[in-house]
Amino acid sequence: MNIREYQGKRPQLGQRAFVDPSAVVLGDVNLGDDSSVWPLVSIRGDMHRIRIGARTSVQDNSVLHITHAGPYNPDGFPLLIGDDVTIGHLAMLHGCTIGNRVLIGMGSMVMDGAVIEDDVVLGAGSLVPPGKTLESGHLYVGRPAKQVRKLTDKEMAFFTYTAANYVRLKDQHLAQPFAQDTAE
Repeated sequence: MNIREYQGKRPQLGQRAFVDPSAVVLGDVNLGDDSSVWPLVSIRGDMHRIRIGARTSVQDNSVLHITHAGPYNPDGFPLLIGDDVTIGHLAMLHGCTIGNRVLIGMGSMVMDGAVIEDDVVLGAGSLVPPGKTLESGHLYVGRPAKQVRKLTDKEMAFFTYTAANYVRLKDQHLAQPFAQDTAE
């Protein structure tokens, strides 16, 4: 695993958390219990903090970073992600806040200072511009993301289903010896 300290801050992993050996997690990062970080993900808490809640899945090739404090943004923006969040493949989250029970579609981008409230689906390939807030209980799609409709009860139930599915999958991965451990 590439779990790396940076300037005296080492990532903290919750109980039963899984980080694929090809992923990089460095600096001021907290990963919640039963969360998973899949192949080739980069989570870089080098100039601000990153907090990822419980049962959250960060899919392959995603990039998670922060916004540093500077003359144009005196406080910067940490990256804050809630519980039961599924972050699709190739997503880019940068200095934003993601609530609980959110699905971030594959290839989506969420920019500095944006807020996605609880219980939101962000469709694949969408862009959430800096500072925009996506309200709870809706589907958003597009570049820039626009509210399309309210979520159905079935869609609302999907958040905890998919989070639990990835908890089971990461448990299977944790029980499996990695190829480099068995190669001789």
